[in-house]
Amino acid sequence: MDSSTRCWNDLHIRAKLRLLRMHYESRVGPIGGNLSCLDLLLILHHRVLLPADQFVLSKGHSAGAYYVTLRTLGKLTEQDLSTFHKDGTRLSGHPPTSGIEDILFATGSLGHGFSLAAELALAKRLKGDPGRVFCLTSDGEWNEGSCWEALIFAKHHGLKNLTLLVDLNGLQGFGATREVADLGPLAAKFRSFGLPTLEVDGHECDELERALRAQDDGLQVLIARTREGCGVSFMEDRMEWQGLGLRSPHSLCYDIAHGVAQAIDRGS
Repeated sequence: MDSSTRCWNDLHIRAKLRLLRMHYESRVGPIGGNLSCLDLLLILHHRVLLPADQFVLSKGHSAGAYYVTLRTLGKLTEQDLSTFHKDGTRLSGHPPTSGIEDILFATGSLGHGFSLAAELALAKRLKGDPGRVFCLTSDGEWNEGSCWEALIFAKHHGLKNLTLLVDLNGLQGFGATREVADLGPLAAKFRSFGLPTLEVDGHECDELERALRAQDDGLQVLIARTREGCGVSFMEDRMEWQGLGLRSPHSLCYDIAHGVAQAIDRGS
């Protein structure tokens, strides 16, 4: 394993542990959807985004994963993360309306982030500004009519500087997405709009990077097939981790994982 791969693996593991620790200390959820999109957020922000690019987190309930990603970039501090979900914090359970430069919008209500991203992309074009706008949605969000209205808007205006990312983990607050409101294969629906649509494994970092870097000049869709609670055996693909916090006896699993990580650090 070369040094760059080793450094990336170290960052990835530390980010995942830091996310678990935030939820463990605050005793709040949701954790599952944060873990399903953390790999994508890390790859996007560390390897793909350029200074002129902008990002909108439409699935606002995954704010924890975004906060941890910003911490790995040095844009938030350990002290910031220690206040997650506490009184007076900037780091609320959903992205705040102000106070963090990289967070452009509060996105607590699902289904609105893609509309905001489309408006940003149009504004960039009208002003002649460089860069792309990337927007991460959940698959369950596409139960919202506003998402499809935004897609119609983006297609109609030919927003070539916009990339839609979908975290396809197959679960939402009340069960499996196919059982709550089955939309069938999302990729086929996006392609019916005439949009280039890629489907990738959302936890294969090299595959994610290649797909994100392969975006041509045009409105693009990237669907990341992910697992709810990825990396934590008792959380993976389990709907209840849409809302549960890390409490006993599950908190013990965090203690064990953290202890193992510390032992590895001492031995490295």
